[in-house]
Amino acid sequence: MKKNIKYFLRGVLTARELALMPNAFDVVGDIMIFADFPKALEKKEKDIAKVILANYPSVKVVTKKVKQFSGRFRLPKLKIIGGERRKETTHRENGVLLTVHVEKAYFSPRLGTERQRIASQVKPGEDILVMFSGVGPYVMELARHTPCASVYGVEINPAAHHYAEINAIRNKVVEKVQLFQGDVKKVVPGLGKSFDRILMPLPKSAGEYLPLALSAAKRGGIIHFYDFLEEGEFGKAAETVGAACGKAGRRCTVLSVVPCGKYSPGHFRVCVDFRAE
Repeated sequence: MKKNIKYFLRGVLTARELALMPNAFDVVGDIMIFADFPKALEKKEKDIAKVILANYPSVKVVTKKVKQFSGRFRLPKLKIIGGERRKETTHRENGVLLTVHVEKAYFSPRLGTERQRIASQVKPGEDILVMFSGVGPYVMELARHTPCASVYGVEINPAAHHYAEINAIRNKVVEKVQLFQGDVKKVVPGLGKSFDRILMPLPKSAGEYLPLALSAAKRGGIIHFYDFLEEGEFGKAAETVGAACGKAGRRCTVLSVVPCGKYSPGHFRVCVDFRAE
């Protein structure tokens, strides 16, 4: 984006209101999303949206979260405060096109660099499993930009799975990709296949799925385990991995512990890359 959003709102908001206006927002495709829109600015939200739409030509819809992640699929409730009346868009990331409905499927545009980091590690001929694959951002990135043999994606949310199927076609990776809708605990054992690399991008509860990932990993396979931790506690993620490996009777080597951005003030998304022998 260009200048700080508050710069353009100086003629619409008072100094006190400007101080309340959040600097942080996400843009998914052409939809802007405010996660924490102040209640004190509700009466001016339409005016704020008009200014945003006038000064950010790539933004066609302005929304705010009115309910944080909830329900079985941990989805937000969004209210459109300006622009076109839709919540579906196409997001471009690392040369990949991702169609998504921002209220029906979880997608974070903040993880593009992390997806590139994982893709850069893939070696020719790998079979890869992406658990909790969503609309397919990791699946499409890996299938399109790496020399892997195959990418399997498993997602429980039917809407997200539907968009992943669309995205596989749009990105011309159908021959490399296998997509499954259902609970990974039921789907993965039924695949009858082991993998060279497994991704677990579900930080809040991925720990309970580590035994499943270990059972599906080849000897020497790489697992990318994600967790949410406070600053200074990143080592706890490696401890979680070590405990799970011990219970599974697998010798594991931690290759790296990588912070992948802030989840909330003082809390970070962390990835543990480890090899399961």
